Amino acid sequence: MSVHTGITRSSVQRNHALIAPESHVMATFPDWHQAEVITLISAHLGAHFTQYMVQFLPQGGHGPAAGRNTERFLLVLEGSVRIEAEEGQHDLAVDGYAYFPPGHHHRIIASGRARILCFEKHFEPIVGLETSAHGLRKIVSNMNDVPGEAFLGDPDAILKHLLPDEPGWDMALNTFQFAPGGTLPQVEVHVMEHGLYVLEGQGVYRLGDNWYPVQKGDTIWMAPYLPQWFVASGKHPTRYIYYKDMNRDPALRIHP
Repeated sequence: MSVHTGITRSSVQRNHALIAPESHVMATFPDWHQAEVITLISAHLGAHFTQYMVQFLPQGGHGPAAGRNTERFLLVLEGSVRIEAEEGQHDLAVDGYAYFPPGHHHRIIASGRARILCFEKHFEPIVGLETSAHGLRKIVSNMNDVPGEAFLGDPDAILKHLLPDEPGWDMALNTFQFAPGGTLPQVEVHVMEHGLYVLEGQGVYRLGDNWYPVQKGDTIWMAPYLPQWFVASGKHPTRYIYYKDMNRDPALRIHP
């Protein structure tokens, strides 16, 4: 029997958190069948969105659509899943992703072992404008098919926008890929909140006045106005996906 030392890289603070894989705890949710769920970021932490991981068992399983007023983004990390939606079905392999606007009926099915990462939030409408008029629509794609751009002209930091950057949308999911030694160009301090998952590689993240070594499989929550900065290390590129809220006046935001 192994003896645990009580040491972990995980850290939960007032305005940020690092959740390392060694701290994951599986749970079962009533509507997710033959699947185990790890809630990584939630309102219990102080966040205004939810980030969670679903591990389907080897015999396969299935899960439901999000709540009526909730929008969902999912990314396939391992295996494959089938999406059954009103307009037909879609098969997603690793790096495949889908976005569903609020109230969009769908079902997620895995025929074998698979792992998906989900981001959900309550949609914040613009007062006086119906949800359908915001231009929200189902999106099914693959990260490898999305063109990247050098962030602020830096070829060592490639940014991809996985969702439309349009006024009606109140959430963004982007990826950053850094060459070894690549960095964010400044210590950022802003009103947007972040949820981040490291897809590959390693580096060091500054969160407030703390510096954390991070690697593949790590989750980071960043509250608004948290000073943040990243540098990639190691011999291979580092890539992460991150959520942020957007396109809403903070003084007029509507919370559920």
